[in-house]
Amino acid sequence: TEPAARARCLHGLVYIAANCYAMIGVIDFPPRVVGEGASKALLARVNTAGRARLHELWRVFADQFDRGTPFLGGAEPDALDLLATVVSQWSGTRAMLAQERPAFLALLQRVEQHPRLAAVFARHWPG
Repeated sequence: TEPAARARCLHGLVYIAANCYAMIGVIDFPPRVVGEGASKALLARVNTAGRARLHELWRVFADQFDRGTPFLGGAEPDALDLLATVVSQWSGTRAMLAQERPAFLALLQRVEQHPRLAAVFARHWPG
């Protein structure tokens, strides 16, 4: 792999892990952010705000990393394609992408349908 492609892949991996995946932790476990004694209303607001932030992070990612190639890494899927495809499964991201970034969603779906990867995705996300 050429150094620029490797750097781009690492940048994307860190972006998803530090931003998108971290925000899913907030969405799934809001008491970790606001404390165990928080009201249901506050927990709901944290969840809603977290989801909105997560979707904004995915918009930024799609705009920066989708270069119009079949996959994020170029002609074949790489580690960044795999992480993006998995993490985008959560917290309503796919529905948002369908409406706002359909070309990026199509790229993720190509990853899921890739001959070397389709069985793995079908096993973990059937239907």
